[in-house]
Amino acid sequence: MVKTLVTGGCGFIGRQVAAELLSRGRKVILYDAMIEQVHGDAAAEPPAEAEVVKGDMRDIDTLRAALKGVDEVVHLAAEVGVGQSMYEIARYVSANDLGTAVLLEAIAADPVRRLVVASSMSVYGEGYYADADGQLHERVRRRTADLKEGKWEPQGPDGAALTPRPTTEDKRVDLASIYALTKYQQEQACLIFGEAYNVPTTALRLFNVFGAGQALSNPYTGVLANFASRLAAGQRPTIFEDGQQKRDFVHVNDVARAFALALEHDEAAGHVINVGSGNSYTVVQVAELLAEAMGCPELGPEVLGKFRSGDIRNCFADISKAQDLLGFAPEQRLEDSLGPFVEWVRNAPDTGKKDRGDEMRRQLEARGLVS
Repeated sequence: MVKTLVTGGCGFIGRQVAAELLSRGRKVILYDAMIEQVHGDAAAEPPAEAEVVKGDMRDIDTLRAALKGVDEVVHLAAEVGVGQSMYEIARYVSANDLGTAVLLEAIAADPVRRLVVASSMSVYGEGYYADADGQLHERVRRRTADLKEGKWEPQGPDGAALTPRPTTEDKRVDLASIYALTKYQQEQACLIFGEAYNVPTTALRLFNVFGAGQALSNPYTGVLANFASRLAAGQRPTIFEDGQQKRDFVHVNDVARAFALALEHDEAAGHVINVGSGNSYTVVQVAELLAEAMGCPELGPEVLGKFRSGDIRNCFADISKAQDLLGFAPEQRLEDSLGPFVEWVRNAPDTGKKDRGDEMRRQLEARGLVS
């Protein structure tokens, strides 16, 4: 029986990856530090069939023990959150970059047959844009002076309007946050290691993952969970800028399937691959869809007209490469999949008492990261 170690395996995505791998006949070990910010509400348990090892990614002795007899590794463990990464810099760099380095040293001493690492769409910065002539622009950045005047949309070099386009893996990275920097380091370290040590390695660049089981108490988790926490507390979701920024939302079950496919398809080795839905939604649209699904459409979003350092305007996935190399096709669209998510929110312990969005905003404002 194939034995797979999933780092960060007790987290939101890790639990679903574990369930998917178990359904495919693998033995699964979940390695997780169980940090309070992510697991404090204890609202979801990993699959009972999986073995759980509690350990920090930087603890090489515990990690080496967990790797004994392992055939494959899915590396999900990471501190997550663009905003928090901009002020807890040492924490993010240590956990994400040093943690990955320790993992790779452990694998070098006890080799595995496959490695798949979770990267992030954040490495792109802004996605692709096209000008009026159809020419693509890949290094688009917004000026702080424009943002302070409420000019949210990026412009071309001549000040001309640009239209966002689906982003492929060919786009050059443009790291706009410490979180993005650490995720790029994670993916590249794994790919370099895989090439040097002959370990077939794939990096999956995940877009905005949603679904039942997200930590409602963690203000740095997915936007959908943040909105749900506020709505459950009878509060309006808060949105930075004007709410028209576009994102790609992919269901966690589709993401879990993508990880399983990456382990099974040899042709994916050495590649970075987008995992998204291939659809784009404005953040206001997401807030309104969720409020409707939760039965409180009157709680429309509060649009702040402020911006956060490290945020980008538009980025959504071209998933052609995932289709070609993995045979991946998303099965659950956001607008058709909110029912189970809402049911999860309603049944989670202390739902409505967990919103910490205002606290997050105060932390950012105190450091001058919100304008």
